[in-house]
Amino acid sequence: MIARFLAIAALCAAPTLLAAQADTETTSFNDNGLMVILRRNTSNEVVSANLFLLGGTQQLSPATQGIESFLLEASERGTRQFPGAAVRRITAALGSTFTIDPSADWTAFGFTCIRTRFDSTWAIFADRITAPTLDSNEVELVRARLITAARGELSDPDPLVNHLADSLAYVGHPYSFDPTGTESTLRSISVSALRRYESTQMVTSRMLLVVVGNIDRQHLEPLVQRTLAQLPHGSYTWRAPGGPAQTGRALVLRQAQLPTNYILGYYVGPRAGTPDYRALRIATAVLSGRFFTEIRSRRNLSYEVDAPFVERAIANGGVYVTAVDPNTTLSLMRTEINRLQRELIDPTGLERLVQQFITDYFLKNETDHDQAAFLARAQIYDGDYRAASRFVDDLRRVTPDDVRRVAVTYMHDFRFVYLGNPAALDQSLLAQF
Repeated sequence: MIARFLAIAALCAAPTLLAAQADTETTSFNDNGLMVILRRNTSNEVVSANLFLLGGTQQLSPATQGIESFLLEASERGTRQFPGAAVRRITAALGSTFTIDPSADWTAFGFTCIRTRFDSTWAIFADRITAPTLDSNEVELVRARLITAARGELSDPDPLVNHLADSLAYVGHPYSFDPTGTESTLRSISVSALRRYESTQMVTSRMLLVVVGNIDRQHLEPLVQRTLAQLPHGSYTWRAPGGPAQTGRALVLRQAQLPTNYILGYYVGPRAGTPDYRALRIATAVLSGRFFTEIRSRRNLSYEVDAPFVERAIANGGVYVTAVDPNTTLSLMRTEINRLQRELIDPTGLERLVQQFITDYFLKNETDHDQAAFLARAQIYDGDYRAASRFVDDLRRVTPDDVRRVAVTYMHDFRFVYLGNPAALDQSLLAQF
């Protein structure tokens, strides 16, 4: 987490796409249940294609955490048309880059390339989805790499705290699962399980393809029809998960010999696509800025302090800090939350916040890859990719009353994770959140 993102930080992941402009370059079509969103951008020669496999952690069980990302990683080790090392060799020669990004609500698998290399890169991309070889020896090489990465993640305080906080906030809920897998699940997922998952879950009804760049529909659609659209349709329908089974305050303490203490507490927020969703995004941005000013700038109590907003079908908000003196820091955080819940934010300040977001928004949405992700969020969370172009107008409708209301409605019953020296913490302070 980077606390210095200040007030605009929680806004930067918004499902938006150059909203201040009329988006006349974005179209969509459907092939065998596979929805394709295409935004043509002729300003450069870069093209980004991203396939969103819907469901995310809802696809998983305690024993299968990480199976989808494992499958996609293993597809780099050979496919029907590109056996063995050919995938890696040809990808490198093309200069194209592939990404795999598993998350709570989907797994994104995509590539970025220059326009003249699009067809060649697409052939590799499509074959990795439709015909991975899954050779047992190659799978074991991938398994070892993923296990090493999983072990390394949990030796770093920040990833560990985030993992524990998700598990605590969503006990008994799909969001408690790790979409990248745990060391235990990655060891136990068999090659046959990967093959079974590939044959049953790679269906077009689970897929949303978003392509942004200098390419037109006449070029793209035949490629889709000959490859991904040939997959079975399946019967998948995207639905947001239900709320967490357990609510109320909770605390996990983990002792660790560290130079500072790590504290992360989450509360459950509203569903995506609701007015409260964007209002809480603003409220957390305001709170983050106040934390930074009071805790870091004025008192120098922490290098990292934040009020995160976690964008999912069901949002999370929270507080995060690294602090040698956790008690003073938590008291200041509680004071700022109280102030947000009791006082109206200055309308002029709110207007400046929104304007700052808009400026930053244009800067942050320059790449085709980011634009594709924003279009996908709008389609999945709002049910219409065109909602991306309305986001800034919706943001401007948030009022000071809205900010105070969502602070009161959602900022309570925090579920905390504390990593560090338990003797330094007055646990009664957490009962105030």
